[in-house]
Amino acid sequence: MQGSIDDVRLRIQSGETVISIVEQYLSKIEENKALNAFIEVFHESVRANAIAVDKKIVAGTAGKLAGVVVGIKDNICYKNHHVSCSSKILAGFESLYTATALQRLLDEDAIVIGRLNCDEFAMGSSNETSVFGPVKNNHNLAYVPGGSSGGSAVAVSAGLCTASLGSDTGGSVRQPASWTGIYGLKPTYGRISRYGLIAYASSFDQIGTFTNCIEDAVLLYSIMAGEDQMDATTSSRPLATNFPLANKSFRVGVLIEGLNHPGLDPEIKCEIDNFIAKLSNKGVEIIPISFPFLDYIVPTYYVLSTAEASSNLSRFDGVHYGYRSSQAKGVEETYVLSRSEGFGPEVKRRIMTGTFVLSQGYYDAYYTKAQKARRLMKNATDVIFNSVDVLLLPTTPTTAFEIGAIKDAIQMYLQDIFTVHANITGNPALSIPFKTHTNGMPYGIQIMSNRFEEDKLFNFAKFVEEISI
Repeated sequence: MQGSIDDVRLRIQSGETVISIVEQYLSKIEENKALNAFIEVFHESVRANAIAVDKKIVAGTAGKLAGVVVGIKDNICYKNHHVSCSSKILAGFESLYTATALQRLLDEDAIVIGRLNCDEFAMGSSNETSVFGPVKNNHNLAYVPGGSSGGSAVAVSAGLCTASLGSDTGGSVRQPASWTGIYGLKPTYGRISRYGLIAYASSFDQIGTFTNCIEDAVLLYSIMAGEDQMDATTSSRPLATNFPLANKSFRVGVLIEGLNHPGLDPEIKCEIDNFIAKLSNKGVEIIPISFPFLDYIVPTYYVLSTAEASSNLSRFDGVHYGYRSSQAKGVEETYVLSRSEGFGPEVKRRIMTGTFVLSQGYYDAYYTKAQKARRLMKNATDVIFNSVDVLLLPTTPTTAFEIGAIKDAIQMYLQDIFTVHANITGNPALSIPFKTHTNGMPYGIQIMSNRFEEDKLFNFAKFVEEISI
């Protein structure tokens, strides 16, 4: 498939050099600057690394990802390169080390071409909160790509890199993947190291992938996944190293509340209903599933994630590194003005919300209650996967909307209604390219599986591809 890792391998086998492949990507990035997907292109290091990989190929010592060009979301650390979380507060900051997940790709000779635009500190569902301006959807430049990993999604969808990394805290990989017509994977919490991923909400964050085909998602996952001594939350459970992508027997749960949700676009509902009927005709066992907590998912998520954000972002203070207000006089003004000027409105909104729910007198009413709700949701989800292999639900309630169309913060938060479930419970989830809406915009379909059973996601995605949606 064009734009896939296999495509890169075939080009190299036919005599193309890695440096020539890199130059083609660099030209295409320049031609598509209007998309605003890249914050910075690493011209110098990407060329030097490409030449080094070419030498390895000649010597026969190249890794599995030789010639594969990846982009990284601007919250993933890459040693001696800038990282800013698309925020003014981290202006000029250069990373001192490389994220474990990225290092594992580099060890297999992947090449990083640049850092990709995202919502500020990964807080957003449309990629409109970045200090560098909104990313534009490559299918229609008047529309958002989804967020927070919008730049990562657009870069892959538009062919500006072979694959990319994003982070998924409440759907930030799957939602933009859905709205740009590609595959977006959020692994099980603890399956891929978070070391080197700048934290937003630590008990939700996971590094995920954007790819043009399921085989690429499988390969990148298998390389990045596994225990890491630098991240105590990574699991020591052994990782399956061979995914057959051949299983044809599935028990598929269908989320009743999801398909009957009033916010779901009628056309998307109709197409999913037709797809379920098609699966049934192919011998797939369809099991209706009720999950009565759907309306509580988004409130629970925003209470807990903003609480964690309030704590995690307290370190950005204008003292140690990054932006410092030039107007500040004295210690208190340095803190107050640097943070007031350095953070954007959405980040400040979430910090204040998180500080409120953690404050004395409100902690039990909000934070403690949300943790109890999270436990109920996790227990209910565990019961679901006792009887099904995968759970099928929409990725997003609608297709992408026009830039600037949603002004209300609550309406923006509700864009995550079908994706935050997997983050609250720690389950893996995958958005699969599904259809093109009559409005001309693509959208995906989402599947979830039990924790550490990514192989079921991969197998089902391959099955879906084979029966041609």
